[in-house]
Amino acid sequence: MCLTSYEQIMIEHWQSQIKAAAAKGAKLAIRGSGSKAFCGPVANGEIIDTREHVGIVEYEPNELVIVVRCGTRIADVEKAMADAGQMLAFEPPHFGEHATIGGMVASGLSGPRRPYAGALRDFVLGCKVLDGKGDHLSFGGKVMKNVAGFDVSRLLTGSQGTLGVITEVAFKCLPVPKAQQTRVFEFDAQTAIERMNRWYGEANPITATTWVGGKLYVRLAGAAPAVQSAAANLGGEALAIDADWWRNWREQKHEFFAGDQPLIRLACKSTAAWSDLASNAEQQAIDWGGAQRWLRASAAQLPAVRAWAKTQGGHAGIFRGANSEAERSEPLQTALAAVQAKIKASFDPYQVFSSL
Repeated sequence: MCLTSYEQIMIEHWQSQIKAAAAKGAKLAIRGSGSKAFCGPVANGEIIDTREHVGIVEYEPNELVIVVRCGTRIADVEKAMADAGQMLAFEPPHFGEHATIGGMVASGLSGPRRPYAGALRDFVLGCKVLDGKGDHLSFGGKVMKNVAGFDVSRLLTGSQGTLGVITEVAFKCLPVPKAQQTRVFEFDAQTAIERMNRWYGEANPITATTWVGGKLYVRLAGAAPAVQSAAANLGGEALAIDADWWRNWREQKHEFFAGDQPLIRLACKSTAAWSDLASNAEQQAIDWGGAQRWLRASAAQLPAVRAWAKTQGGHAGIFRGANSEAERSEPLQTALAAVQAKIKASFDPYQVFSSL
């Protein structure tokens, strides 16, 4: 597809910035709305502002594909898709009304539906990126089976702006479920973990599960008969206006996330038994069918939390409130660190962009 004059001017401007920075040994900071800056590496230097590169390039509801420029607001994309009865199935958190598509992909964050529909990277079909030499590269395309060799489009998902400026992304779309309701149960944490796993294993149309404040929230979605049957079988109480509840949870506006205490995110086996890692149960929440756990605790508790997560085949880091990159994420094993360094050198040989 040929670039419009508007796109060409924007891309050429960014290419000039990148090439000038590379020549001077300077740094560039890629920035959209900044809604997810807290969960990525500190970006210093002249800013590449992506918010002017906006618009839906192509949308084919019948083909379940949408192509979007990096500075487009997530809310605008979701509105266009909702009007066509479709959605971004990985349910991305916004963390701000002006959150952009580029920041969404760069952060790699997915919402409550992630264990049941797939992660953000599973829905990226193709992308375009400006690398650290100023070259405008294109990877993937607009269909699922078009990748020969390394799938760079998915590699860029979660790269936190360290490899280049993601200028355009093609996503796979899914239809919005015909029916949805959430059932609420009063369970202790261990019972909630067991039920999350058992009920999903029984092929119920579950699309989200969260335990917080002594209650398990189970969202059912799909064909109306399937949802009604599952709700009757599972029991529990119906949650009124459940879409608002899940939106608040996704956006971390639920009362559990309030306050200034560091928020630790743990990844572990979904069946990992409950462990009282905090001083009381109110400081811990269980998400993603048991595979994601949230903990309100001090940074001093992080080593003990990481030790527990390791025993469960997982890892942990401070999601909000980190004072350093070491608190945010654990160091990679030597072999993985070497691979990451080679990828970084290939995309950004002059170290123009931030490093993890």
